[in-house]
Amino acid sequence: MALPALSSSGVKFRRVLAHFPQELSLAFAYGSGVFRQAGASAGHGENNMLDFVFAVDDSVTWHMMNLLKNRSHYSFLKVFGPKQISSIQSYGAGIYYNTLVPCNGRMIKYGVINTDTLIDDLLHWKTLYVAGRLQKPVKILTQNENSKLQAALVSNLKSAVTAAFLMLPESFSEEDLYMQIAGLSYSGDFRMVIGEDRSKVQNIVKPNVPYFQKLYSNILQDCPQVVYKHHLGRLEIDKSPEGQFTQLMALPRTLQQKITSLVDPPGKNRDVEEILLQVAHDPDCGFVVHQGISGIVRSSSIVQSAKTILTAGAKKSVTYSMKKLYKMTKGWLRKTS
Repeated sequence: MALPALSSSGVKFRRVLAHFPQELSLAFAYGSGVFRQAGASAGHGENNMLDFVFAVDDSVTWHMMNLLKNRSHYSFLKVFGPKQISSIQSYGAGIYYNTLVPCNGRMIKYGVINTDTLIDDLLHWKTLYVAGRLQKPVKILTQNENSKLQAALVSNLKSAVTAAFLMLPESFSEEDLYMQIAGLSYSGDFRMVIGEDRSKVQNIVKPNVPYFQKLYSNILQDCPQVVYKHHLGRLEIDKSPEGQFTQLMALPRTLQQKITSLVDPPGKNRDVEEILLQVAHDPDCGFVVHQGISGIVRSSSIVQSAKTILTAGAKKSVTYSMKKLYKMTKGWLRKTS
């Protein structure tokens, strides 16, 4: 799904995995500690915090084993035990993060999500939290033979392309497409106003176009609704109402529901297909899709950030927030200089 983009090999990431219980259906590393971002110096990524997500089939059992191995990683919530930790995990985006954890001479952050919760997000975009991360290049460290999970990973990429098509003009560059895809999971995220570098999407895409191509080129070549001029880096899509209706009908269920609630007046209760046909004829179709995505991301990002106070503890929460604000300020100063 992705290749290591910094000079260090995958061995470094797998050495981190050795510190944790091995019952993982999927583990991946992501972010600026793995993939170089625009504006960063050559060695900058080597000092950034490493971000991981671990998908597990049984969260209670996994947290129980991890508490035995790595009790110090947890906030005060460790005193309540694995069942309560798993209960808190289920809120918001369904992921439990331990952050600012020293490991092998680096700081790491890792999130734990139930495999079924992950599959649901990948297929239906219930929160677009982890699904959004997997729409961008990541470094897969381990993955078991779960065919449902594998199919859901591919489905998520196809959905990202479909949603991006609806928000793009008839003709656009490959980089435009990847910018749109990379921005999906930041639409409506309040942290993009406070706490994140606002040029983040551009910084992610520009140095990593080859990694986006690795993820999406087969999907684009197989898609009947796009003319993919790979040698020119250009794409053309069908923007007719019929073409847009086909794309709207292929969107994940939660996004279709959000679009329906935006367009359909309360009490009318029209058929979803009827509403999406109306949206397909609307000149503002792309804007409506964007608003629907923003609605999904906004609610999950707020709850997830509120959870951080509990899962990280007050001191780590403040430290982590200050690091984010520092990165945001640096990005702003870079833009204005």
